[in-house]
Amino acid sequence: MLTIADVSKSYGTRELFAQVSLFVARTDRYGLVGPNGAGKSTLFNLILGEETPDTGVIEWERGADFGFLPQESAPVGEETILGIATNGAKLDLIDDDDEDYDIDWTLEPRARKILAGLGFKDADMDLPAKTFSGGWVMRAHIARLLVAEPALLMLDEPTNHLDLEALLWFQDYLTRYSGGLVVISHDRAFLNALCTGILELRAGTLHRYHGNYDDYLVEKEARKEQQAALFKNQQREIAHLQKFVDRFGAKASMATRAKSKEKQIERLKDVAIEEPGEELKRINFRFPQPPRSGLKVIELKNVEQAYGDHVVYRDLNFTAERGQKLVLVGPNGAGKSTLLKILGDVIPIRGGIRELGANVTPGYFAQNRAENLNLEATVLENMMELRTAENDLTEQQARALLGAFLFRKDDVFKKTAVLSGGEKSRLALARLLVDPPNLLLMDEPTTHLDIQSIDALINALRDYTGTFIFISHDVHFIRTLDAHVLHVHSGRLTPYAGNYDYYLEKSRATDARAALTAGFTDGRPKQAAPTAAPDNQKSGIENTKSAKPSANELRRFREQVGLLEKRVVELETKQTEITAELEDPETYADKGKFHHLNKELSSVVDQIAAATAEWETAATKLGAMEQA
Repeated sequence: MLTIADVSKSYGTRELFAQVSLFVARTDRYGLVGPNGAGKSTLFNLILGEETPDTGVIEWERGADFGFLPQESAPVGEETILGIATNGAKLDLIDDDDEDYDIDWTLEPRARKILAGLGFKDADMDLPAKTFSGGWVMRAHIARLLVAEPALLMLDEPTNHLDLEALLWFQDYLTRYSGGLVVISHDRAFLNALCTGILELRAGTLHRYHGNYDDYLVEKEARKEQQAALFKNQQREIAHLQKFVDRFGAKASMATRAKSKEKQIERLKDVAIEEPGEELKRINFRFPQPPRSGLKVIELKNVEQAYGDHVVYRDLNFTAERGQKLVLVGPNGAGKSTLLKILGDVIPIRGGIRELGANVTPGYFAQNRAENLNLEATVLENMMELRTAENDLTEQQARALLGAFLFRKDDVFKKTAVLSGGEKSRLALARLLVDPPNLLLMDEPTTHLDIQSIDALINALRDYTGTFIFISHDVHFIRTLDAHVLHVHSGRLTPYAGNYDYYLEKSRATDARAALTAGFTDGRPKQAAPTAAPDNQKSGIENTKSAKPSANELRRFREQVGLLEKRVVELETKQTEITAELEDPETYADKGKFHHLNKELSSVVDQIAAATAEWETAATKLGAMEQA
């Protein structure tokens, strides 16, 4: 489908890559990886014909079409979301002149289904795209590509604009996509789920690996070890030959043999194996350890929080202790980001107490990096504005910190507004190092970071001695940090006394990533033991221990527990739907509707609590019956 042969590209004296060759078949699914600045996006531009290679050729098979998703979308005009998804195609006959117009009547239903999968509501699809944020416009462009079904999809960081639920839907859709795929992504789980090959641009060369991202890491390490062994053997042989030349080269009787050895050395040098080295331009930093705090870092007592009349938390209690690493998981809209902002004192609480422990300094790292940055200032100015009498930050120190995050030489004078998403994330991280807090709160810290930068952040956070509470949809990030789980749902917090795998086991989740936004789970806090009843009033649970139930009794009780579980799920689905409506700005234009929805939501939350308690009691009884 696509042939790239001996392609080279340079900018001035800088050679980006040389003699790159690749063949892409219709069934290939490649992930394109490599450090920032290696030339991944440039290679895409060459394939798309937007730039011209210095040497080599790029050829498409006749009839092959492709769809391309850039990192950022172009400004939109008057088109609707549905209009973008259908690429402006005519969807209906408007007048008699259209009778001969060939309309694809399946186009609109397909577009609406895909848009819904990406998170759009029915009412959104006919609205002007310019009324949506850039991230939502990018979702519409993803829908456009999926509706068009090109032979090859070329995607540049497609997951940056998706929440986890939309990402999982998109990932599942691509696993069933019949065309080819080349994707630039920093999302390991995404690459593992989709790719059958990895292409790595490194040091001006394109390396091809079989399998997904995890397979690539194993094969890359094996190749590196093999190369190191070959290099060592070759250098040993050259040294052995050189020793002979040095010893006998001046002796007439041995001159011929010495000359022969010299020619051998030259031949070996002509085919010299390079010593494997570390990749250039890698972020490498450590958090300066913050001041030690008291054991109790922060406590929330009977906290209430709401947006208007929409209650997020009621009577919320929470305590974090020194050195804890906690990840917040739960459905979208459950209040994870709100909880993080409450802990960081970013938003005021409606009621209750937020109490910091002794010597605690919180630091909040927003999901939208621009919230913490002065976009009109330069990169260096964003650092120097943190200078205080206590830290006495000098320009040399600031530039050294920025250099660790790949802002070097004239890069520090760039206006922050023109930085890419990844560069803004790196700048926000660099700012954290000036005065690191001992209560670190981060909302999706890995967004826009490449894989090497994520690994650098993980290494730094492993040694961080403060308290770290965060939200992330990167399972690798969560697992590697060995963070404990705090499940947020229906205004309640359920702590799990273990890491993410412990949470998966207790919640009986079948998918590690989907469990990040799971609502109803089987992992619940232990209930208080009931007061002992007289022998003649003992509960059915205890009675089942002395008398084994019949198969029919077990079947009927399992059905009863199943119905109770179904009721909880239905109520939680209803809660999600109401919450989505309350998040819609149009809802607030109708005060009657707003008050009705809020009242209904409050009722549903109470019903969930009652239904969950009933289910827990029944499930416990069923467990006892099955063990009798």
